This record gives sequence, C-alpha cells and structure tokens, in this order.
Amino acid sequence: MNKALNFTAFGLLISALIVAFPLQALELQSQREAVTTIELYTSEGCSSCPRADAWLSSLSKDSAIFSRVIPLAFHVDYWNQLGWRDRFSEAAFSSRQRALSRANIVSQVYTPGFVVNNREWRAWFSRGRLVTADQLPSSNNEVGVLAVRWPEYTKPLSLSFAPIKEDASSFQLHVAIIGMGLETQVRRGENRGRLLKHDFVVLSHAEYPFGAASHGKHLTKNLAAPDIPDEGQKRSVLVVWVSEGDSPAIVQAVAGYL
Repeated sequence: MNKALNFTAFGLLISALIVAFPLQALELQSQREAVTTIELYTSEGCSSCPRADAWLSSLSKDSAIFSRVIPLAFHVDYWNQLGWRDRFSEAAFSSRQRALSRANIVSQVYTPGFVVNNREWRAWFSRGRLVTADQLPSSNNEVGVLAVRWPEYTKPLSLSFAPIKEDASSFQLHVAIIGMGLETQVRRGENRGRLLKHDFVVLSHAEYPFGAASHGKHLTKNLAAPDIPDEGQKRSVLVVWVSEGDSPAIVQAVAGYL
C-alpha cells in the first residue's frame, strides 16, 4: 500500500514538473513571411463562446499548428460581473481588444471575436467552423525573421528579430505562456452546469521594449525565464511575438511546446 502511494505521489510530482518546466532546449525560428495568427476573444461567461472555443481547440491536431499557424485565446474580463468569473480572464486582455478597436482592426468589442492576421474575421460565424488551419486567410507579407532560444528553464531566453522594412521602426517584444487541455466546471452565469474545455489559453503575457531597427540590422535581447503558471493545463506553450510602435498588430511570431 505504501509503495503504491509513493509511486502515485512520484507520478504526480513528475507531471507537475512537466507542466512547470521545459525539459529540453527550445529553439524556434520563423520564416521571412509572417506566420498566420488567430486571436480569439472569449469568456466562460458568454453562452456563444463555447462553440468558438471548441473550433479553436479542433486546430490543435492540425500539422500547421505553431509552425505556420499560431492561435491565441484571450479571455476578457468584462463578462465577470454577469454571474461567472472566468479564471483565465485578465483586464489586460480586454484592454488589448479595445486597442484593436481603436486601431480600426476590429469594428467593435464583442465575444466571441476572431482576429486573423490583424484583421477582424467575421466569416467564422457563417463558414469558419468548417475551416481548417491551412484554409485560413494567410499573409504572404515578408516581415523578417524572429528567433528564440531557451537552453534551460533556469536560464534566460535569447531573442532576435531581423526586420525587412527599409524604414527604421521601433518594436515591442511580447512573451506569453499558453495552456492546452484546460477544463472548467461552470456553476453560475449563462454557461451554468457546463464543463468547458479550452486550448491555446493565454495564461500569462509580458511586453518589453525591443528597440529600433530597419532592413540589414537585427535586434537582440535576453530576458529572464518566464514563470509558467500552473492552471491544470496538460501542456504549456511558449509564444513570442513582435509588434511595431504603439500598434497591437502582430508583426511576426513563433511558438513551441515546452
């Protein structure tokens, strides 16, 4: 009995460590062309959102995921006062959606709301549920190469970006951890009694100044290893992207499983 208990405890410890820390070096590098990004603005308090969440989760089995297509589920907080507090929600994610509206990238703030390659994607409501990752609107723009190296979980991340733009621009660097295989039993609100399942959930996000550069030059930066939240996810993913100036639009991104 004691041996069984010890074995179970050891297994749980190993599982926790796998969630918390990458066990091998992570090296990511984009192509020159901009990767396709999908932003979903969602909430566990919104009865229209589970279908959108389920469609996003369906992409997890697609071979294009993280190599050519990077989904990000931002859980907003403006539904929290309507009966159910979404444990993944952040005021910063609501602010990001409002920034997209101010930048005329989206027409208004709502859930579920999709943004594909920095453009509002309303087509999901009519045909998007049948769209695979390879069928998403793509961007053929050459923007530059983004590279990330994380040798060990205790060591800093090394990041570089070589933009193609001729004019010098100031860039911002974004580092996020997203969670896969998450579940929530909702007890109140519009989704009361439902077991909601999520993937690509943004669990943490930090923004840093990256500096200014133009074609022929590249930016480099070392950052302390990010904390990896433990929200019960089955797997964690590192996502890094760059934006330009004050714009919330994603210029280039890379992602990979930890």
